[in-house]
Amino acid sequence: MDYDLADIRAFIQVVDHGGVSIAATRMSVAKSVLSTRIARLERQLRTKLLHRSPKGVALTDAGRRFYDRMRDVVSRLQQAVDEVAPASEAVLQASLRITAPMTFGTVYLGPKLFEFMSKHPHLDVTLDLNDRFLDILTGGFDLGVRIGRMQDSALMARRIAASRRVLCCSPEYAGAHELPRSVEEIAEHDCICYGNASIAPYWQFQPLRGGAKAQQVVVRGRTHLNNGESMRDAAIAGLGLAALPLFIAAPALRDRQLIEVMAETPPVADTIHAVYPRTRYVSRAVRAVIDMLVSAFDGALPWEHLNGDSR
Repeated sequence: MDYDLADIRAFIQVVDHGGVSIAATRMSVAKSVLSTRIARLERQLRTKLLHRSPKGVALTDAGRRFYDRMRDVVSRLQQAVDEVAPASEAVLQASLRITAPMTFGTVYLGPKLFEFMSKHPHLDVTLDLNDRFLDILTGGFDLGVRIGRMQDSALMARRIAASRRVLCCSPEYAGAHELPRSVEEIAEHDCICYGNASIAPYWQFQPLRGGAKAQQVVVRGRTHLNNGESMRDAAIAGLGLAALPLFIAAPALRDRQLIEVMAETPPVADTIHAVYPRTRYVSRAVRAVIDMLVSAFDGALPWEHLNGDSR
């Protein structure tokens, strides 16, 4: 029964992340170290735990049974350590990998996170800013910030804030075109489309008065971009209508570089969530960062103030 806990944790990490390479990056160790630990564990157990291939790893039947048992044991062990550790700020010690959208991460998340890190000198963070939804599990992330509608049932989510969206265009575009007065008329306009969409671009708007179903329109345009700030800049340049998060559009609306269109029928709002793997135990560090984000964006949102509007 004299098994090395580091070997067991290495095995769990490799399974969780789908391969030795990703797990090694997550644990900041060489791939050879993980391979050695798993091989030693298999020798001690006298059974094969993993099938290895160029595409990754797969559990054997014995490996699945061992993983299901030991993942719970290791989680409970970490929980016990956290519960008896002092509650002082200095002992919040962990290495976290976090992913978030580019603009929100740069302008709003980063400053809050960096201030939090300054209060917790033993907290190491790798922050990956990307407008694509990176896979939390295979990417080895402890936490992600996502803006939109939650679809991944493999993740747990906690609401951080609402994210209002606005339909907008430049004053020049408004002067040269008859602006839409209904959702259907939007289809007649050049629209600035989000390039990361995996299906035909469509926008959703608030239901008609008394209705329950969002209004939907398929949009077209010659501009497809994969970043919200670039979409804002294209709208400022007069290339068409854009449906943007208010946290991106607010400064341009304030400075009259953009004007809001169909303000009485805005696009359906998104929600900003903190998402994390659906595990039995969430580490103290992850919980602390999520609590900080929820508190930081509670109440009046900074981009609402920029827009001069508190709806």
